[in-house]
Amino acid sequence: MVDYAMLVKIYGEEQKGDKRYSPASFVSSEKRVMVGNPNIDHISTSYVERNNLTMRMGMRRFTRLTNGFSKKIENLAHAVALHFMHYNFVRIHKTLKTTPAMAAGVSNTLWSMNDVVALIDAKETLKDRSRGKYKTK
Repeated sequence: MVDYAMLVKIYGEEQKGDKRYSPASFVSSEKRVMVGNPNIDHISTSYVERNNLTMRMGMRRFTRLTNGFSKKIENLAHAVALHFMHYNFVRIHKTLKTTPAMAAGVSNTLWSMNDVVALIDAKETLKDRSRGKYKTK
């Protein structure tokens, strides 16, 4: 079961004139439970904003004024999947002293990048077999 909630922020009127880049004034916020039974104390935009920053800093595709962009949406999807695979299964986080996957009980072993590549190769082999293509080494 998934516990999912949303923090809805309500802003005032947009400012006109020279201050067009300034954000509208914050009026209030409302915590809404969408599904399940989430802990109300943990409903925050901080988690999403931290994730967005980690993604932008870890993948040049999400920073402005860079030539590291994806020309195809499939390439972007693969880059994002690879980033999160590394982040959750390979990278040991200083605060956790392990990977997030191990801390959450999703994995009981520390993955290496070789393990990730082997997983990708195995998936490609299955795709080839389902299409009737057999690769020989």
